[in-house]
Amino acid sequence: MRLRNIPGAREAIVDSKYAVKNPEQQKGHWHELFGNDHPIHIEIGMGKGRFITTMAALHPEINYIGIEKYSSVMLRALQKQEDTELPNLYFIRMEAEVITEVFAPGEVSVIYLNFSDPWPKDRHAKRRLPSREFLRRYDVILRKDGRVEFKTDNQDLFRFALEETEPAGWKQDAVTFDLHHDEAMNEGNVMTEYEERFSTKGNPICKYIISRDVKR
Repeated sequence: MRLRNIPGAREAIVDSKYAVKNPEQQKGHWHELFGNDHPIHIEIGMGKGRFITTMAALHPEINYIGIEKYSSVMLRALQKQEDTELPNLYFIRMEAEVITEVFAPGEVSVIYLNFSDPWPKDRHAKRRLPSREFLRRYDVILRKDGRVEFKTDNQDLFRFALEETEPAGWKQDAVTFDLHHDEAMNEGNVMTEYEERFSTKGNPICKYIISRDVKR
């Protein structure tokens, strides 16, 4: 279960130079924060930051931004970054619904969704990060050749996500229901904390890579 109540977490985030305090002011100017024009990749719902911190260390030629709404969880990612001080990694504490207020059209190259909250009740479908409502938001901020990569062990959520792509005007570039046994899609895969835990229990990991359908 996610930690949500660590005393002093919000204060620590405010004090950290790696946490962007007013991200809406960076809209259209993220490259100025990084001091270069490298591609920007974001992870929405980064949890404790293992995935995005590892990615930033492996790919210094890419700028990474981790997004998390829970202060106590984001604090864990900040603690990792305070130790490593990667120059191509920053964090934002915010709700994913306001993503278009923080990034300008075409400002992001890749969006990662890893083990997102399944919101199992039907009335909450619009809150699911791979829903068509969110895909419309991603459509705004992504470059024309941008993509979304989604991983989960929840097969119901994954089937829902697959069904959402076509109505939202997206195409499925790669799909697997068993990532760790898919040689092509598993190449270079970086595991999250949840992924390692679930796969150790024998749960197959699902993944898709989608992009906009240029025929729209």
